[in-house]
Amino acid sequence: MTFLRRVFILSLSFLTLPSFAMRLKDVVSVKGVRENQLVGYGLVVGLKGSGDSKSEYTGMSMSQMLRQMGVDVKSDLTFSKNVAAVVVTADLPPFARVGARVDIIVSSIGDAKSLEGGTLLLTPLRASDKKVYVVGQGPLSVGGFAGSGGGSSSSKNHPTIGRVPDGGLVEREVSQDFTNRSAVRLTLHNPDFTTSSRISRLINQELGGVYARSRDAATVDVMIPYDFEGSVVDLMARIERLPVQNDNSARIVINERTGTIVVGEAVRISTVAIAHGNLTLEIKSEEKTVEEPVLVAAEQGPVPNQPVLGKKTTTVNETTVKFNEEGDKLLTVPEGATLGDVVKGLNTLGVTPRDLISILQALKAQGALQAELEIL
Repeated sequence: MTFLRRVFILSLSFLTLPSFAMRLKDVVSVKGVRENQLVGYGLVVGLKGSGDSKSEYTGMSMSQMLRQMGVDVKSDLTFSKNVAAVVVTADLPPFARVGARVDIIVSSIGDAKSLEGGTLLLTPLRASDKKVYVVGQGPLSVGGFAGSGGGSSSSKNHPTIGRVPDGGLVEREVSQDFTNRSAVRLTLHNPDFTTSSRISRLINQELGGVYARSRDAATVDVMIPYDFEGSVVDLMARIERLPVQNDNSARIVINERTGTIVVGEAVRISTVAIAHGNLTLEIKSEEKTVEEPVLVAAEQGPVPNQPVLGKKTTTVNETTVKFNEEGDKLLTVPEGATLGDVVKGLNTLGVTPRDLISILQALKAQGALQAELEIL
C-alpha cells in the first residue's frame, strides 16, 4: 500500500466520522495559571577528567565557592578537569508550594566533553524579577556518553546535557489567589472567533445566565456568579469539563525536509486541472554469447589445408537503453472539492509525497487552494 493510499484511507475515515468535542480545559488556559521559567549558574563536580579545560570563569567560580566555605584559594590554583561550569534551567509549575520538588536541566557552557557521573552543587534559580524561587542540587542523569583513547573517540546523544529528577526545591511561591476573584479570563490556545463564541454560549447555558462574554477570537471573560463567590475552584471544575467543538481555519502544514504533509479536513480547492507525467530512463548492460563465422584450415578433405567456413564463439557486453514516457494524465477537480476528493484525485496520478508538496505549492500560487499553506 503506497503512502498516498494510506493517507487517502485515513482521510476518508476522518471525513465519515462526526466531529468530536473536546473538553474546555483542553482548549483554553486561565489567565495567570502558567509556568514560570527559571535560570541559574552552577558547577558540576565529580567528573572523570571530562570537565572544562583551564578556563578563567570556572576557576573563579571554584575559588569563590571555596572562599564561602572558609578555604581561601586563588583562582589560578583551582584548575581541575573534574569540574564543569553549567547553566541550570527549570520550569516552576503553577500553584507550586514551598517544599515542592521540580525537575531541573543542566547544560554545559564550557568545553567539557561529558557531564556523566557528575553532581550539581547547590545552585539558586531566579526568575525575570531576579528573585530566587528554586534551589537545585543532586546527581545528574545523562542520556549519552563520550569516550576517547588511542586516537579514536566515540559518543552517543548529547553527554553535555543532563537532568536532575526532583533536584529543584521550591523556596518561594508565586501568588495565585482564586478565592476573592470576581472574574476569570480564559485564553484560547488556537484563537478562532467561532470557537470563542461557542465557549461563551456553552458557559452561559451551563450557568443559566449571561456570565460569559467573548472579547475577541482569543479571549473569553467569565463573571463569577453569586452562588460561586469565594469558591472559584468549584466554578472552574464545573465549566472546564464542558464539551466544545474546536473550529480551526483551513491549513496545510508541510515539512519539506522529511516529506511530511498534514492536511486539515476543512481544506477546499477551486476548479482546477492537474497534469502529472512520469519519465523513465533505464540503462542496462549484460553479457551475451555470440557465434561469428570465420575461415579455418581444414585438416581433412579433398584439398588438404584448404580454408573453409567455420564458427567462433565469443562473449561480448551489450548495452541497452530503454526510454519510457508515460502518457500525461490530466485530472480535473471540481470546485469545492473536499480533502478526500483532493487526495483521491492525486492518488490516481501516482504522485509521491515530494510530488504532492510541489503540486500543493503550485495550487496555492495559482489561487485554487482555499487554505493556508505553512512550510516548516
